[in-house]
Amino acid sequence: MSTPVTGSPRVPEKPSLDGLEARWAAVWEQAGTYRFDDAAQRDEVFSIDTPPPTVSGSLHMGSVFGYVQTDAIARYRRMRGWTLFYPMGWDDNGLPTERRVQTYFGVTCDPSLPYDPDFRLPDEPGKDDVGVSRPNFIALCHELTAQDEQAFEEVWRTVGLSVDWSRTYATIDDRSRRTSQRMFLRNLARGEAYSSEAPTLWDVDYQTAVAQAEMEDREQSGAYHRLRFDDLEIETTRPELVAACVALVAHPDDTRYAGRFGTTVRTPLFGVQVPVVAHRLAEPDKGSGIAMICTFGDVTDVVWWRELNLPTRSIVTRSGRITETPPPGVPDGEPWRAIAGKTVKQAQRAMVEMLSASGEMIGDPRPITHPVKFYERGDRPLEIVTSRQWFIRNGARDDVLRRALLARARELDWHPPYMKVRFDDWVNGLNGDWLISRQRFFGVPIPVWYPVGPDGEADLDTPIVPDEERLPIDPTTDVPDGYEPGQRGVPGGFVGDPDIMDTWATSSVTPQIVCGWEEDPELFAATFPMDLRPQGPEIIRTWLFATLLRSHQEHDCVPWRHTTINGWILDPDRKKMSKSRGNVVTPMTLLEEFGSDAVRYWACNGRPGTDTALDSGVMKIGRRLAIKILNASKFALGRIGEGPAPGVDAVHEALDVALLAQLAALVDGATAAHEGFDYARALELTEGFFWSFCDDYVELVKTRAYGEGSAAGAESARAALALALSALQRLFAPFLPFVTEEVWSWWQEGSVHVSPWPTIAEVGPHAGADPAVLDVAAEVLRAIRREKTAHKRSMRARVATLTITAPPAVLVDVEAARGDLVDAGGVDDMVTEEGDALSVDVQLADEA
Repeated sequence: MSTPVTGSPRVPEKPSLDGLEARWAAVWEQAGTYRFDDAAQRDEVFSIDTPPPTVSGSLHMGSVFGYVQTDAIARYRRMRGWTLFYPMGWDDNGLPTERRVQTYFGVTCDPSLPYDPDFRLPDEPGKDDVGVSRPNFIALCHELTAQDEQAFEEVWRTVGLSVDWSRTYATIDDRSRRTSQRMFLRNLARGEAYSSEAPTLWDVDYQTAVAQAEMEDREQSGAYHRLRFDDLEIETTRPELVAACVALVAHPDDTRYAGRFGTTVRTPLFGVQVPVVAHRLAEPDKGSGIAMICTFGDVTDVVWWRELNLPTRSIVTRSGRITETPPPGVPDGEPWRAIAGKTVKQAQRAMVEMLSASGEMIGDPRPITHPVKFYERGDRPLEIVTSRQWFIRNGARDDVLRRALLARARELDWHPPYMKVRFDDWVNGLNGDWLISRQRFFGVPIPVWYPVGPDGEADLDTPIVPDEERLPIDPTTDVPDGYEPGQRGVPGGFVGDPDIMDTWATSSVTPQIVCGWEEDPELFAATFPMDLRPQGPEIIRTWLFATLLRSHQEHDCVPWRHTTINGWILDPDRKKMSKSRGNVVTPMTLLEEFGSDAVRYWACNGRPGTDTALDSGVMKIGRRLAIKILNASKFALGRIGEGPAPGVDAVHEALDVALLAQLAALVDGATAAHEGFDYARALELTEGFFWSFCDDYVELVKTRAYGEGSAAGAESARAALALALSALQRLFAPFLPFVTEEVWSWWQEGSVHVSPWPTIAEVGPHAGADPAVLDVAAEVLRAIRREKTAHKRSMRARVATLTITAPPAVLVDVEAARGDLVDAGGVDDMVTEEGDALSVDVQLADEA
């Protein structure tokens, strides 16, 4: 197969990287280079479930890192002949957006306020935030996220993402809300979604429930307080919860307490009788080996409370304060009044003082540092409060479902494979169903209402659901079928569920959103299950798990065939780069300084799943590489000359044949790496070959390619140059899309990014040839250069005598490259001698 050339090379006089991004991005958009073909069938499509970035400010280099790696995969697959379905979404609902809107506009949402259609923000922000109704607040959220989305798209276009920009979505748009609510209603109909009054992790600042996947441990200073319950002593970090104590617990095999199980003791200060119980989660080697169970101090308390069927004595409110009235069974005496209404910290200080005074605290508090649960975006420790929330069953309490989800994970091809253990560990460690309701404002509403009885109380156990045709709905403003607006909140009427869904509840249906589930059957059939889910490792437990769960429940299959997990970006202190840490670097400055291809080169050098430092030094290397591609292409095309390049049949010189043999090995290796989703290895192989091609082969054939010698020899060199240049430009295209499109346009029609991926067939019969001639010639040429450098002579300095000693088989290769070596090295006399190993002796000619 010969290299197609449509005409004479059109090489600019002074090639430059400047302005390539804007020029080629505009060309691609106008030509629809990356548009999806709606007529494509499933066996022709490679579909990618692109992560929708959170729209809450600006992108950072951690985002660029993973998205560029995915784009390299996409570009390779497109060149392999697949029809790419590669949409882009924006994750614009949830807490990050709310906080940004509050800060940006100086407002706070007050759901009790009526909608004001004429609301206008004050010209100058006041000292205090302006209270606005929920509809007005949501309108401001839409306004700001639209601005952020435009800015994000500009960055992604500059980076060169080859997504189909005609297929964007936002997780709060009508299509996404409709899909999310439809999936929820299907879960509800099958009994997979349910509401329940239950202990809930609660952030007192955000005033919302938090799911297990959204919490994190942070090391905090605290203290153990040793308290006396009659004759038993326990240690606790939370003495303020003594009034919430419902039992003491020890391990069933702990002989110290075997005789006490089934008996009762009195709580200090309050004198409430509580049982002593046994449970496997109690730790005999921790403190005194016996602990108090409170409702609720931590997640283990919840497990004990549930499994031991204990009563509830909740004393912490959603505001993070102690309730004004004691729970049932706790006397309303002086100890209670000393903590009622106080913050948790204030109550703790009060309890320590009273326990010390009563003698029921033994010794002084013992300072410790211990992990404390926080909401991943929160500033204060989470509390556990009792509230009614919506849940989706996730296998935490259903071993059959748990095993099914673990089996689904085995159906996926994980890249790298070791990332799968994070999924398995998460599933095996689940201790509660997925809490999906949030007490916030900007998000996808829980799509149900509740009937209000004659007593004015809502019947929360009998939700009213809409027909799917009505979706999306907002139950706080929409009216259920069969009711009138005036019946909202009155006896015999209805109320809407005020909560929204967790953002992951919508992000978990991104395959259904982009593939047109229940809305575009032909598109869905052509794209689902999708081929690839690329993402970061920290959201395996959230996005990947939840998406797999929803697909298993609705479609009885995995939502994709492959998943690629990128590593983290590390700052100079080797810490993960994240907005919460405040150590992020935004991309535009680096893109402007080094160019997009250089930044992409850095990103694609990060191996799959491997953490990578943000290193401008690597970007400098990437920029030098891009410039070298410009210059090498200009040189090679200058040698190829006017008209069509000679084809592979013209290649007959041993050095040229060896180059094509090595090119075939490169194509084979790079293709295999890409097929294994190892883009970094493919780049490494291509770059290594390219520098050798420029430094060795091009220098060796430069004179012959000029036509100084036989016409057949020149044609052979030109054909090899053309074949190698064509293949290299395509091999680099997934990584450096701008410079490769530029150099491709100098001598080819159409875009390099929709050109066929190089194949071994392009080098014809030379694929299996011996590549050793080029290796030996390159080694000899390097020896000549070293000698000239050592003597501070020009590379054009003449060599009086070149003596090459080598085994007979190697000398055969030397002789095959004799003409090119003499020309490239400026050799007057080349002598070969037999020996045990290759050695080169260079005698430079005298300087004139």
